[in-house]
Amino acid sequence: MNTLQITGNRWFRFSIWAFIYLLWVIWFGNWWFILGLAVIFDIFITRKVKWAFWKKNYKEGEKRNAWLDWLDAIIFALVVSTFIKSFFFEAYMIPTSSMERSLMTGDYLFVSKLAYGPKVSQTPLSFPLVHNILPVTGGESYLKWIQNPYRRLAGLSKVKRDDIVVFNFPHGDTVLKAIPTEDYYTHVRIHGREQTQMMYGPVVVRPDDKKDNYVKRCVAIAGDTLEIINGKVYVNGAPQQALGGVQNTYRIFTNGTPFNAKIIEGLGLSQEEIYFDSSMPGYSAFPLNEDEVKSIASMSNVLEIRQNIDIYPPDFPDFPLMIFPFSEGDNFKWTRDNYGPLWIPAKGATVELNEGNLPLYTRIITSYEKNTLEVKDSTIYINGVPASSYTFKMDYYFMMGDNRHNSLDSRYWGFVPESHVVGSPSVIWFSKDQYKTFPKSIRWKRIFKFV
Repeated sequence: MNTLQITGNRWFRFSIWAFIYLLWVIWFGNWWFILGLAVIFDIFITRKVKWAFWKKNYKEGEKRNAWLDWLDAIIFALVVSTFIKSFFFEAYMIPTSSMERSLMTGDYLFVSKLAYGPKVSQTPLSFPLVHNILPVTGGESYLKWIQNPYRRLAGLSKVKRDDIVVFNFPHGDTVLKAIPTEDYYTHVRIHGREQTQMMYGPVVVRPDDKKDNYVKRCVAIAGDTLEIINGKVYVNGAPQQALGGVQNTYRIFTNGTPFNAKIIEGLGLSQEEIYFDSSMPGYSAFPLNEDEVKSIASMSNVLEIRQNIDIYPPDFPDFPLMIFPFSEGDNFKWTRDNYGPLWIPAKGATVELNEGNLPLYTRIITSYEKNTLEVKDSTIYINGVPASSYTFKMDYYFMMGDNRHNSLDSRYWGFVPESHVVGSPSVIWFSKDQYKTFPKSIRWKRIFKFV
């Protein structure tokens, strides 16, 4: 028997597909799906049911129906792509400059869900191949009739320090229809709930897996103690390792002449994002990494460079209602550049609770770990029972953008729960500069670049 006869044998093909399917069932961890072996058996062996009911069986010489052929191709593509999106890879576009220059605005990525293990869909009744918004109508792309609890399949690794991570935006459970990309809770703290909903409502409430996706760098993992001192990140007392993409903003004083556009472009920056203030003269917020500071300082028209560092009390927009944990207490005189020390909650760890540290853990206790919380007469009640301590059910992470002064990250909305982690960027498959016209807008050097 030759190779073609073996591979064409229906029992051989059934065995291969049954084995692959069984491996998936074991990985998925739901033994009810083993009943699917009966479907595979019928497809290859008994052939009693026409599972692809839309297909037409043509008689010899009969003209093929192009519409049915297209329908078959579309259904096959949807099934395969939805399976890949759910368990392996998902396409993602970088919408903002918070990770410049590690990831650029306009980078199109494939995000690996295998990196940390794919999450089982919490809202399985969903329009295929879109995240949370229907492309034409703008309505929500999912139904809440069935909602599964959080569960993650086995992955290749755990989230590590300095990993670039894609995750569901923690504050994305409530979205304002008029300004869907802005933080609802920030507006509520500043304007009040009624005023916010009157100006920007109505609101949409989303389950965890349908929150918008963000991408940042994980600077601290569960159990770490994080501190930012004058713009430098320290974890467990040690400075963060040097990362080429990390940049802060600087005040650059010149002799009155701006930088040549080619110098700005050579730094990977856009002329449209850099403002020259002739009254300084110079630039009030020029983004640079540490190596570039030395290079810029040596230029003939540069008189002085100072790093922008926020100290307490911070200037707008970093006043206390913006900085996590949104408290003006003596324990939290923090800014985006001088922050912490802050311990990152870990699964199974227990903390003592009091009114002083409660702002750090309120959202974890209520929103992420689904408990009720109230304070009466200086006594903390969790699920109606007095509580002097709390044991965490999940690991948490602290995320920051590499573009430190242009990133809404954990400094502004707190911890990222393990349940919100989506995956890790693996490869940039396309990249374009939004400030240039086609074809000059294509960043050829970034295409098929591994992250």
